[in-house]
Amino acid sequence: MTASQGSEGARTYRASSGPVVLVLLSALALFLLGDTVVRGSWVQMLLVAPWVLLGLWVAYELSFVSMVRIDDDGALVQNMLRRTSFGWNRVRDIDFRWQLEFELDDDSKVGAYGGPARSRPSRTRAADEGASKVPTGVGELTEIRDRWQAATGADAPIRREWDVRALVVLVALVLWAVGAVLVAGAV
Repeated sequence: MTASQGSEGARTYRASSGPVVLVLLSALALFLLGDTVVRGSWVQMLLVAPWVLLGLWVAYELSFVSMVRIDDDGALVQNMLRRTSFGWNRVRDIDFRWQLEFELDDDSKVGAYGGPARSRPSRTRAADEGASKVPTGVGELTEIRDRWQAATGADAPIRREWDVRALVVLVALVLWAVGAVLVAGAV
C-alpha cells in the first residue's frame, strides 16, 4: 500500500500496484494510438481511440481508483464507482477479512478494495530469525484503529454515492465508441 499525506492529518491508502498498472497501460495506449496515426491516419486513430480509452478507463477503475482516506473526522472508502463516507462514531469495528473492512452502526459492512490488506508474513533470513517483522497491512490496520479510537465527536452521517465524474467519462467514451461504429459502418 502506498500512503500519502493530503490535507492536514489526512492519510490515503491505495494499492501500490495501482499506479504502476496505470502508467504501464497508459504507455501502451499511447503507443497503440501513435502507431495507428503512423500506419494509418488521424481519422483512423479517432475511430480506434474510444476502444483503447475504454480499456484504459476500466484498468484505471479496477487498479487505481479504489482507496481509503482517513482523517480525524472519519473515513472515505472508494471502491471503483462507489464512495462511502462516515464519521468515526458510526464505526462499530474495523478488521481484516481479505481486505480492510469497516462495520458500521447501520449493520452494514464496507470492504475497502484499495486499502490495507491481509498479507502473508514475509520470509526471514537466517540472520534475522530473532527479529519478527510485522506485516505492512497489520501496521496500517493498527494506525487506522488508533485514529478511530482517538476520535472524539466525529459524528458525520453515512453517505453512499456514485463517482459521478467517472460515470460521465464512461458515458462520453461509450457515445464516442457508438459514433465510431456508425462512422466506420457508413464508410
